[in-house]
Amino acid sequence: MFAAVAAVFGLLVGSFLNVVIHRLPLILERQWRAQAAEVEGRSPLPPGERYDLVHPRSRCPACDAPISALQNVPVLSWLFLRGRCAACRAPIPIRYPLVELATGAAFAAVAWHFGFGLQAALGLTFTAYLIALTGIDVDRQLLPDILTLPLLWIGLLASHWHAPSHAFAPPVSAADAIAGAVAGYLFLWSVFQLFKLVTGKEGMGYGDFKLFAAIGAWLGWQMLPLVLLLAAVVGAMVGLLLILLRRHGKSVPIPFGPYLAGAAWIALLWGPPIVDRYLGASGLR
Repeated sequence: MFAAVAAVFGLLVGSFLNVVIHRLPLILERQWRAQAAEVEGRSPLPPGERYDLVHPRSRCPACDAPISALQNVPVLSWLFLRGRCAACRAPIPIRYPLVELATGAAFAAVAWHFGFGLQAALGLTFTAYLIALTGIDVDRQLLPDILTLPLLWIGLLASHWHAPSHAFAPPVSAADAIAGAVAGYLFLWSVFQLFKLVTGKEGMGYGDFKLFAAIGAWLGWQMLPLVLLLAAVVGAMVGLLLILLRRHGKSVPIPFGPYLAGAAWIALLWGPPIVDRYLGASGLR
């Protein structure tokens, strides 16, 4: 029952995450433009209509027609409208129901895995942040501080409620959380600096450092090698496939955040069994 309720709740959260994925980069861009105008001594643009995650109400980007509540029901509205705007019949990207379905399925999996309690609540929070960051990074190749830094601090604060039986699942111990945050940031920062020294190019963005630090705060330093290995392997496979299919140029950067997020979510649910099985198969345990 808890998993079913979490799935329905996840569909609703997924609908809101679609708003975050679409609007947050635009909100940040407006703020950056205003800051640049202030630094350069130019007159800022007039404020215009209020624009944030709540206002204005959802509209069709093609014809600007408002979207009613009945047209905004997760997944069902998209199916009923056959993926098109009710006013102008412009296509509605399939990404919207996919994000809602993915959030609902992920929430159900977290609820089923942890059961009702603090771990499930933290797992759902972690999942929602990862989905939002994934969507924004895919769209804009951006991992905004306004998401990564709160995720980091929530992970560190949650370690205050650590229980020994919950090792390697949120909340981890305070020592493991702090070590994970520091190790996560420093490792990718070091890789970035080494790659830049050798090639003269920047191989990743600073948002990746902060996301990996947040993952370390949530899962502990012990899970970082697994997360990095999964992210690197899957990212390399997907990148190679895109290049072979000629849908992605060799010089075009591929966002690494989605692979870190996906690997972190896998480690959240199945990290300890994966590590134990690997250590057992390699004879290290």
